[in-house]
Amino acid sequence: MFFRSALATISLAMAATAQDGATPFAAFDLASPPILSNPGDLAIGPDGNLYVAERFAGRLTVLDPDTLELIATRAIGKMPGVRDVSFGPDGSVVTALTGAAAVAVYSGISALDDAPDQMLPAARTEGALAHSNGRIYVMDGGMGQVFSYENGMPIAAAGRHPGAHDIAEDLQGNIWVADNQRGRLVKYAQDLTQLQVLDDPKFGFAAPKYLDFDDFGRLVVADQNANRILLIDPDGADGGTLLGVLGDGRPGLGPNKFDGPQGIAVLGNSYYVSDSDNNRVVRYTVVLN
Repeated sequence: MFFRSALATISLAMAATAQDGATPFAAFDLASPPILSNPGDLAIGPDGNLYVAERFAGRLTVLDPDTLELIATRAIGKMPGVRDVSFGPDGSVVTALTGAAAVAVYSGISALDDAPDQMLPAARTEGALAHSNGRIYVMDGGMGQVFSYENGMPIAAAGRHPGAHDIAEDLQGNIWVADNQRGRLVKYAQDLTQLQVLDDPKFGFAAPKYLDFDDFGRLVVADQNANRILLIDPDGADGGTLLGVLGDGRPGLGPNKFDGPQGIAVLGNSYYVSDSDNNRVVRYTVVLN
């Protein structure tokens, strides 16, 4: 029953893409070797390198964003089930450790191989955000709530998002949650007042897992179960506008193909994607004239 339901959801996602006429918004550019171990979310660090959360290896892997070649591996085996990584304005590093039911906070990149400075409790956590306001936002998937922490203490909680994944910050400092089980994206203010929900069938969400924003404030979303990457204007007409799609909805290997993509990081005109079940990171680029 679940298998048939999942197939139906993916079929609807593909139909929605075809109906809207969504076209690829970037072109395949580069792929890393398939050396990663079920990579989750990824982020650009303060040193300019690409940091990848490797769930099965329990570590962060550092890639050169220009070549996608391996630079280093950090905290090997010390980050059980790591699914998310985020960098604060002060250089701090925050990681969501599903296997430890906690979010680990480090003072900086140089401290990643040491014990974390803080462990914030979060059952089944798969998303964490080091916000520009200095707070840490945690997705507690077990409780289905977003928590806001300041100086290591919880100050606010909101939402009903069991099993939700990513938390990301937009250009205005608002917080977005990838509520994958309900097939939607939810926007909160910094005080966790709910502001907006993106759940229109036109997006065809199957299981949006992780997301990022480009320099124009557009959402870039990894819809894992639909094997697609969506570009969305959240302020577009009628509850947001689907601007483009990467992937044809069928798992595969090659240009415009993904197998269970999860992580997203945007750097200028380049989009980095954790092609998770292919155990690699790929880069898609918009060619600027």
